[in-house]
Amino acid sequence: MGWLAGPRARARGGVGSPRRAVGEEPDYRFSLANERTFLAWIRTALALLAGGIAVVQFVPSFGIGWARHLLGISLVAVATMISATSYSRWQRRERAIRLGAPLPASLFPRLLTVGIAVIMVFALAFILIDVATGRA
Repeated sequence: MGWLAGPRARARGGVGSPRRAVGEEPDYRFSLANERTFLAWIRTALALLAGGIAVVQFVPSFGIGWARHLLGISLVAVATMISATSYSRWQRRERAIRLGAPLPASLFPRLLTVGIAVIMVFALAFILIDVATGRA
């Protein structure tokens, strides 16, 4: 966060150094909104992590033995991807806000949507296979 610290933060001994500071101190509401978005990504990652663990631990086995593990690992992988990239997304947007530049475009929401949809299709397919084979 060092390069994001504005003059006020540096003046009171906060994080950052003058040579790494970028842009101007933005309206705090924009920074707080960006932070709330970051926290929403983290909550989403935690929910997917909990869902992945729950699928593996509590969902009865499907007719295909590895299906439960595939769903759980997929959910945990998506959660890891969200968590690993959320800080850099926050940082890029904070930098753009400070520079008065347009917010950077991101394909991540689209990739997340497709990833979750694929996991849901697999879950539905596993359930339908169980129904068709009389296991459900």
